[in-house]
Amino acid sequence: MRSIRTMALVACALIAGWPALNAQTNGVAAKRPVFGGACPACPWGAMADVVKAAMKPYGIDVQVCYSCAGGPRAVRLVSEGSNATPPQNVTATSLPTPEGKLDFGATSAELLHYAYLGIHDFAKDKEGPRRHLRLLANVQTPNYYMIGVDARSDITDLKQIAERHLPVKLIARGGIDEPINAAVLAYYGLSDEKIKAMGGTTAGNYARGADVDVVIGWAALVGAPEYALWYDAPQQHDFRYLELPADLRAKLARDFYLTEHEAPVALLRGVTRRIPTIARDGTVVYSRADLPDAFAYAVAKALDEQQAQFHWSHMPFSYNPQNVWKLGEVPLHPGAAKYYKERGYMK
Repeated sequence: MRSIRTMALVACALIAGWPALNAQTNGVAAKRPVFGGACPACPWGAMADVVKAAMKPYGIDVQVCYSCAGGPRAVRLVSEGSNATPPQNVTATSLPTPEGKLDFGATSAELLHYAYLGIHDFAKDKEGPRRHLRLLANVQTPNYYMIGVDARSDITDLKQIAERHLPVKLIARGGIDEPINAAVLAYYGLSDEKIKAMGGTTAGNYARGADVDVVIGWAALVGAPEYALWYDAPQQHDFRYLELPADLRAKLARDFYLTEHEAPVALLRGVTRRIPTIARDGTVVYSRADLPDAFAYAVAKALDEQQAQFHWSHMPFSYNPQNVWKLGEVPLHPGAAKYYKERGYMK
């Protein structure tokens, strides 16, 4: 039988409106918020670990869902405050999925744009534009769109594939129907159907030792598994890297919320000059608008004051006070805005 003292403590807790006496209760109120991340080696999983470490000194124990990512899926889960987070790649992470709805999470800057506006990957969602999403912090994370062609070929422009009906073996990192890949190929008069009709083949990933004529997609030399293509293929093949034409760069930057930039020398094996292209430049921490202002403030404060955590990640994260508080058309959470204004980061 419970002692009178124990019963009194329980009664006091209920009267005070505490979430529960169970130390394992998850959620913002219990200082155990649930974060929608990805595998520990993935960019969004790496950001989850940074957030977890940054908030620990303030008594906040972030519970990371390492199986909640999967491109747009992660944003949908955070957007919906879902607690229906069936594990993905659990055997690869060997980490359990925490209980409770997702309170906040990490994704790429452009995906958050797409979700907020209801375009591209989210265009067919019945929910429409997810106007209740809010930015907490935008951390610079550069990677570059690259086109590599077999150095033994005489292809100097991808338009030559359609013009000459060349039966090429093409790999599009992330899939040939991924919106940016599809837009790039369409510019050159190519698509999955057209390439196959000319006797060619397409794939979304590179198998070691496979023949390949053309490789396209996002590139960064980091340990994230989605970039493995760019470790393997350039080591086993000699590639010549092509520039994106100026009009295509401008269109992609405008339509997909990207930036025009140059890929640096030595980004990949065989890159011996700067390559004009488009770049992605942001891994965002975000939430719904209903996240308490005090907690949003705490996230912004922790990531600023604990910037050293970014330095020790395998990802090339860079905290920039001039950029951390803005993301185009996506609104900043008012709690985070309060912190950035106090710091003088926001004009």
